Order: sequence, then C-alpha cells, then structure tokens
Amino acid sequence: MKQRLSLLTIGVNDLAAIRAFYEEKFEWTPVAANKDIVFFLMNGFLLGFFGKEDLAKDANLTDLTHGAKPFTLAYNVASESEVDNLVASLETRGVKIVKRPEATFFGGYNAYVADVEENLWEIACNPFVELDHAGNVVTHKSIDDL
Repeated sequence: MKQRLSLLTIGVNDLAAIRAFYEEKFEWTPVAANKDIVFFLMNGFLLGFFGKEDLAKDANLTDLTHGAKPFTLAYNVASESEVDNLVASLETRGVKIVKRPEATFFGGYNAYVADVEENLWEIACNPFVELDHAGNVVTHKSIDDL
C-alpha cells in the first residue's frame, strides 16, 4: 500500500451548518456536493463532510460512538480489482476488515479496514473521484444528480 491520503471524510451532526460554515467563514467552494455530502478540494486530497449516522451505516456499524471515530480516511484506487487485492493483502497482514468489498449505492466499490485504535480506512474505487497517474486526487466530479 502506497503512503498517501486520497480523502478525509468527517462525520457531522448538521451537514447544512458545516457546509455553510466552510463556505461563508472560510470562503471555500465545494468541488462537489448534494443534500447528503459535501467535498472540498484541498492540496492534493479531498475533505468531505457526511452525516455521522450515514457514515456509520456505510461502514456497517451500528453507530460511531463505540470505538470508531466520526471520520474515515480514504485510499482511492482506479478499479474494483485493486480494492479486492489491497484488502486481501491487508488481511493477510492481520489488518481488521470492518466491511468486505462491495458495490456502493452511488456506483462505486468500497471496503473498510481499521487500524489498532479503530480509525477507519475506506479502500475505494469511486467513479466520481478523478485520480492522476500517481493516484493523487485531481478533482471530484459533480454529484448533483445522485
């Protein structure tokens, strides 16, 4: 696994308030957003905000108050087979698999693993996240129609 961060997603209680804060106070412009999630393009990675309950559901957890934190670190790859291979490799090294690879509701493919302090890493192939040849985030495509 290469040393990189593709996306940091933070689980929040009030997405509208968080989005307004970053847009109005920091004067940031989302690169992609809809009623459920917002993404800001940072210096080489994406910062996302997502409802805490939705984040827990996506990771197959009952909630994010017992062990897991209300954020995920994401490692994006270009294909579903890369997700499968990376998760299999991590499992052979004793990494805890929280959610096995599977298709997502938005057309992507992901899995979740946890570090020794239960910090979640999403291993994902996301058709909306454009990566360059080195695996760095270039942009997030529009999600208005999701």
